[in-house]
Amino acid sequence: MGSANKSSTDRKARIEEMRRAEQARERRNRVLTIAASVVVVAGLVVGGVVLVRSQDDKGSDTAAASDSSGKGKFVTGKDGVKTWEGKLSRNHVNKAVKYASEPPVGGDHNQVWMNCNGDVYTEQLNNTNAVHSLEHGAVWVTYNADAKKADIDALAAKVKKTPYTLMSPMDDQKDPIMLSAWGHQRTVTGASDPNVDTFFQKFVQGEQTPEPGAACTNGLSK
Repeated sequence: MGSANKSSTDRKARIEEMRRAEQARERRNRVLTIAASVVVVAGLVVGGVVLVRSQDDKGSDTAAASDSSGKGKFVTGKDGVKTWEGKLSRNHVNKAVKYASEPPVGGDHNQVWMNCNGDVYTEQLNNTNAVHSLEHGAVWVTYNADAKKADIDALAAKVKKTPYTLMSPMDDQKDPIMLSAWGHQRTVTGASDPNVDTFFQKFVQGEQTPEPGAACTNGLSK
């Protein structure tokens, strides 16, 4: 009992620490945005260099678009978690990506992430934006039409109070409720399945995160 309470306390402390870090990043971003605006204006005055550079960058992103998330396969562990064995590419692209799984667990993605600060979406998301959220260390809860409303509501409540998570419907997934992180995925039986908490505890800003501490706000909010 004592161990469980300690685990809960440690988790709450970790979430609170992430909230503080996110707020600090937002303050820094505002300062950087103002500074960047000044630089852009100055650049335009002296010859439009910044504009030309931006156009070149955009062209590079488009050219880098791929049609797959990488070579590899899922391997299921004794705990029921499937781990992607193989390289997951991380290029920023402006095209649709054909992922190896549904929901995807990584690969090339859009340069803008979906907000994942406990965000619950009622419409299906663009996979390329959601994969960027996974790169930032988010856990993505998805469900199809076979999921029970009571489970959907309970999971939505959990997501809303957990930073670095997001939730949305996923029509084409094979199981009613699935949890995804970068390179990892599992099916759960419902909101009361203990594997939900286990997955959150391990993969919300877990060791698998390619960009730990990256923002889960100031992205897209459908």
